[in-house]
Amino acid sequence: MRADRLAEVSGHVVRHEYKQPDEHDVLPPPDAVVVAPATFNTINKWAAGISDTLALGMLNEAVGLGLPIIAVAFPDVALARHPAFRNSVEALRSWGVRLICDPEQHPLPTPNMGPAAVELFPWHALMTELAQVRRELLMAHAARDAPIKR
Repeated sequence: MRADRLAEVSGHVVRHEYKQPDEHDVLPPPDAVVVAPATFNTINKWAAGISDTLALGMLNEAVGLGLPIIAVAFPDVALARHPAFRNSVEALRSWGVRLICDPEQHPLPTPNMGPAAVELFPWHALMTELAQVRRELLMAHAARDAPIKR
């Protein structure tokens, strides 16, 4: 999706570079984070705690803040079998990341599959998980805002 279209849909500017410490943050604090698609490289760098891009830095901060995170891993089938990737998936899940990555339930593309791979992306699974996170956040906000009974 193009940055201008994403800004239109989200109602926020799209940041793709780090802001300077003295600059005001133009984005509101997130309630949750979605990573889709999460590539082989993103999953492995994120699990290693590498923050060499704005996106990875924000993901590492989100883990540290304990924000709900949904990630949809979408490597090709060969990369999904790589031991480092499997270890990274396991690490992220152990940190509480809701990682959608089940090639038996959601088939992955084959190497060099091209544009047809887009049809395999598990949008339904992402939307189902996102709806669950929204419900949990609403319940948490309601519980927090409920009057204290004596």
